[in-house]
Amino acid sequence: MGLDLTNDLPVVETERFDLRPVRRSDMGLWELYASDKRVATMTPTIPHPVPPGAAEAFVTRAAAPDREWDIWAMDGTRAGGSEFMGVIKLMRLDRHQSEIRYWVAPAFWNTGLASEAVRALVDANPLNNKTMFASVFQDNPASAKVLVNCGFEYIGDAESYCVARQSKVPTWTYLKKLS
Repeated sequence: MGLDLTNDLPVVETERFDLRPVRRSDMGLWELYASDKRVATMTPTIPHPVPPGAAEAFVTRAAAPDREWDIWAMDGTRAGGSEFMGVIKLMRLDRHQSEIRYWVAPAFWNTGLASEAVRALVDANPLNNKTMFASVFQDNPASAKVLVNCGFEYIGDAESYCVARQSKVPTWTYLKKLS
């Protein structure tokens, strides 16, 4: 398939895992976890069921030089954990801003993994942002708690289309100012 997956993303280390660029070997676990309806319905963009080729398209988008999102895999192998536990990404916006999104595989829910990943990426601030935004579906209070625990402040309600639900879903929007 010959896909070149080199990109300029830094590896961000935490005690329990690394945030590293996505690679081809992630496709199987990405597809397994993204195919879980509980994951897909809490993200705006993952369809359910996941169609054939979606995992390869995800990896291709992650490595594209003109990508919209910088995407990291949560990789616990350095600490004896799973090679792929979830995804965290930053969308480049103008005026030194970005939007952060993340999802964690159900096997790792309620372990603090999401909070640690968000905190690590905010602290690393690889895009040198002054502000990061995030939004979560209102029926996902655990994800909202992650943002609050990481210093994000609630700024309002909105709605976002969810591909898996095929409908608009109410969201809470959060903001974090960085130095």
